[in-house]
Amino acid sequence: MDSNQFREVGKQMVDYIADYYDNIRQRPVMHNVSPGYLPPLLPDSAPEDPERWEDIFKDIEKVIMPGVTHWRSPRFHGYYAAGGSFPSMLGDMLCNAIGCIGFSWATSPACTELEMVTTDWLGKMLGLPEHFLHSHSGLGGGVIQSTASETVFLCVLAARNRMVARMKETDQDMNDHSVISRFVCYSSDQANSSVHRSGLLAEVRMRKLQSDDNFSLRGETLRKAIKEDKAKGLIPFFVCATLGTTGSCAFDCIKEIGPLCEKEGIWLHIDAAYAGSAFVCPEYRQHLEGVEYAETFSTNPHKWMLCNFDLSVMWIKNREYIVDAFKVDPIYLKHQNEGRVPDYRHWQIPLSRRFRALKLWFVLRCYGVKGIQQYIRTHVSLAEELEALLVKDGRFEMPVPATMALVCFRLKGTNKLSEMLHDHIMARGDIYIIPAYARAQGKDVYFMRVAMVSEHMTSADIEVTFRAIQRSADRVQERYADLPQTEKNGVKDDYMPLINNDACPADFKKQRNEKA
Repeated sequence: MDSNQFREVGKQMVDYIADYYDNIRQRPVMHNVSPGYLPPLLPDSAPEDPERWEDIFKDIEKVIMPGVTHWRSPRFHGYYAAGGSFPSMLGDMLCNAIGCIGFSWATSPACTELEMVTTDWLGKMLGLPEHFLHSHSGLGGGVIQSTASETVFLCVLAARNRMVARMKETDQDMNDHSVISRFVCYSSDQANSSVHRSGLLAEVRMRKLQSDDNFSLRGETLRKAIKEDKAKGLIPFFVCATLGTTGSCAFDCIKEIGPLCEKEGIWLHIDAAYAGSAFVCPEYRQHLEGVEYAETFSTNPHKWMLCNFDLSVMWIKNREYIVDAFKVDPIYLKHQNEGRVPDYRHWQIPLSRRFRALKLWFVLRCYGVKGIQQYIRTHVSLAEELEALLVKDGRFEMPVPATMALVCFRLKGTNKLSEMLHDHIMARGDIYIIPAYARAQGKDVYFMRVAMVSEHMTSADIEVTFRAIQRSADRVQERYADLPQTEKNGVKDDYMPLINNDACPADFKKQRNEKA
C-alpha cells in the first residue's frame, strides 16, 4: 500500500467509522455468536500473496462485526465508560504515524514534554495538589500509564522497595526476602480485583477490609487492622483507597485514611480510575478531601474523559521512589540531557512507550474544560433520570442512590428474582448490563449496574433502557411466581433479603427521598 492508496482507503475507513457511530443504535448491542465462531470464516493459514484491500474491507462486516459487543452504543451500560471520541482517534492515528518509542527524552523530546504539559493540565483541572505537578518546584509529576491496574502494581512495588530501604537503614544485614514475607497491604473489600492481583504479583499479603454501610473503607477499620497485624509481627506498608469502586461507585474516606497512613509511614495510593474524571467539576471535589496525604493518585481518561484506550494517568509526590525502584540504565539508553527532564522508562514497568499524550492533548483542546464538564454533568443527569423512572415504577429498589453516572438497582424481593431479571435482560439483548454483589446490613445483596457510557446518549436512550428493564421484569415476575419455593433462592439467598427504604443507611435514604 503506497501513500496514494492510503489516502483513498483511509478516507473509506474514516467514512466507515463515522457511519458506524451515526447508525450504532441500529445494531444489536451484544454479539450473538458462540465460542469458535470465527475460525471457520477464515483460512487455516495466512495468505501467501497479497490480498486486495476491497476484499479485506468486506470481511469487516462479514467476519468481525458479528462478534463485536458495541461498547459505543447508548444501549451498552456494562462496567464503566470505555472512553473515546473523534479527536482521540485522530491522536492515535498521528501517534501511529510518528511511531516513536519514547522511553527517553532523547528519542523524541516532544513525546516526553507534551506528556509533562498535559498531565499538569489535567492535574490542575482535577484540583490536585501542586506537589503532583511537574511545574511545581518539588519532585512530583504525572506520567501516562496503560491502565490503573498496572499503576497499582507499580505503586505496590515502589512502596515495597521504599520500606525495604528504610528498614535497611537500621539493619544493613537484613534479608530482603524474609522481611518482605511480613509485609501487608490493605484495601476495601469493594476494591477492584486488580488491587488484589497486584498483591499476588508482588508476593505480599493484600488484606481486604470490611467496608461500612456506604461501602466505604473508614479510618477506624484501617487503624484496627494495622494494630492487629503489628501485634502479629507483620509490617503494614501500603494502602489502596478507591474513589469510585467498580460495584457501586463508593468512595473510601481518604480524609480519615490519609492522616493514619502518614502517621504510620504507609504509602497511600488513591485509585480514582473511573470517578477521578468527575473532579473536573468542582461540585464533586469533596471526595478529594485528604488527597494531600497520598503518595500517588491515578485516574483513567480512557474511561470517562473521552480518550480512547489506553490512557491512564498517575501522579506521584516524589518521583525518586519510582525511579529508585525501577532504574536500569545501560549505556545505549543514556543521553547528554539526563537529569534535566524525566526519562519515563524509569516511571513504568515496560521499557517502550507510545506517544499517548497526543490524544490527551487533542481531547483537552477540542473539548476544553467546559466541554468535558458538560459531558460529565450530562451523564450524571441521565443516571438520575433512570433512577427516577425505576423508583416511580415501584417494583425496584436501589441498594445505593445513583452515584456519578452509575445506577444500581434490583427487583424487590430475593436475590434469585434479580438474578433472573439480569439473565432475562441479557438473553433479550436489547441492552447490556452487568450484575454485582455487595454486603449490606450483614447480607449479600445481588443487584444490577447501569452505567452511562456513550458520549451521545440522550433522554430518549434512557427511556429505551428503562422500557427494556420493565419488559423483562414483567416476564420474570410471572415466571418467579410459578417457581417452587425451594427454587426461589439465589446463590447467596438463604435469608430471603429485601432491601427497602428503612433498611438503607440514613444518608442514602435521605438522598433517595430528596431525588424522588
